[in-house]
Formats: sequence, C-alpha cells, structure tokens
Amino acid sequence: MKKSLQGTTTLHNGVKMPYFGLGVYKVEDGNEVIQTVKTALEVGYRAIDTAALYNNEEGVGQAIKESGIPREDLFITTKVWNTDQGYDNTLKAFDTSMKKLGLDYLDLYLIHWPGKDKYVETWHALEKLYKDGRVRAIGVSNFHIHHLQKLMEQSDEKPVINQVELHPYLSQKELITFCQNEGIAVEAWSPLGRGRLLNDPTLVEIGKKYGKTAAQVTLRWHLQNEVIVIPKSVTPSRIKENAEIFDFELTEEEMKKIDSLNKNERTGKDPDEFLF
Repeated sequence: MKKSLQGTTTLHNGVKMPYFGLGVYKVEDGNEVIQTVKTALEVGYRAIDTAALYNNEEGVGQAIKESGIPREDLFITTKVWNTDQGYDNTLKAFDTSMKKLGLDYLDLYLIHWPGKDKYVETWHALEKLYKDGRVRAIGVSNFHIHHLQKLMEQSDEKPVINQVELHPYLSQKELITFCQNEGIAVEAWSPLGRGRLLNDPTLVEIGKKYGKTAAQVTLRWHLQNEVIVIPKSVTPSRIKENAEIFDFELTEEEMKKIDSLNKNERTGKDPDEFLF
C-alpha cells in the first residue's frame, strides 16, 4: 500500500526513487517553472522530472537552490534529446544539462526517445556517466519491448526505468509485464492522458465514493499498478490536489473497471513512427 507522498520504490541498482513526482513539460522557464517547482516542494514532492527539450532546466535548478531542501533529499531527472544522440554528443549534452541545473550529480538520466539507430550508442554514453558516478541511475523513455530487448543485448547495464505514455486509455499492460519481469520500473508521463480523462464517467463515478476527483482516482490506479507518476500542473491548488491520493485505496473491482477503459489511444507519438 502506497502510504505517503515521500514514499519510494527501490530501483534494481538499489537506488530509492519517489513513486510520485512533478513533471515540468511545457512549463515556461523563469518565474513560472521556479514557482511551480517551489510550490511542489513545499507541498512535499521530492522528485522533479525535466528534460533538455523542455528548456527549463535553469529554472528547475534555481528553484532547487532557493528551496533550501538538502540535495540528497531530492530526486532529479533529466533527459538527452534526439538531436544530441550518439556517444560524444550525449556526453556534451549531459554537461550542458548539469550546468543549467547547477548540480554536481544527477539522480536519473534518460534517453528521451529511441529513434532509429543511435540509441545503443547513446546508452553506452549513459553507462559511462553511471560508472563515473555522475548519475545515480540511468534509464530510457518511450521504449517499446523490442527497443529494450535490443538495448539489453548490447549493453552491460540494464535500464532501471522506462518512462512511457501511460494512462487508463493506454494501459500498456504487455509492456508493464515485460518491464516488471525484467526488474525495470515503469513510470507514466501524461498519467492523466493530457486531461482527456478528467471527465470520464467511470472515473468520476468511482471518485464520488471517496470524495475524490477523476484525476486523483487515475493517479491512485497508477500507484496501485506499481507505476511511478509525474503529473504536471502549474496551478498550486492542483499540485496539492494531485498529491492527496494516500488516504484511500481502490478495490480490485474498481481497478478492473479502470483497466477496461483501455482503447490503446495515444496522445503523443508512437515510438515506432517517431524516427530521427
């Protein structure tokens, strides 16, 4: 039972990662991202997920500094973007991200998308960063099963995590089963389907029983499926509301009802079609 906002899951390399955090995709750099991250940290969030693509690593770093929270209590993730893939480029991109964030080490570094043919080479750069102690854990994002299989065949280190689009309309059961069998944690980006789930009658109905919103029910469903979540919001009340999911538990029947909403419907790109 997931008991608290600061609870953690243990990744296969022994590193503990919060199973609830803040995503900052499309949060503007500068004041907006600084305030958003600071609000989340004040509410009790300890994991922040950004990426080179989001162009807000500097603001995230600023908020971390201003929060006064000890660095070791935070879990910071960023990602290498598609145009920076390849061994040398990835190492350079990592240095750039670290300068922007103003951090000495990173908790988790991810390959943002597999693309066509460079991700194994990119992964070898992540392995080097991990061996050198600059990153506590390395993983991937948007990888299908076949990408993971190819990567694992040609690497020393297995990804600790696969961050993918995942929500009740795209439940990714086969991928979750594969990852869990391999000891790879699963993390949902867009855990609320970019807002498409917020008026879903089934979720609204289940929420009524607990005095919770459809969003809270959805986030609870993820946690009970052992999926790490990073809902994004810039609204202080929503940031707080998203985290208020530790005082109720969905029944097995409700979990199945939510599972049955799956339509294999993506809000983002299919990794097999997003080639570069």
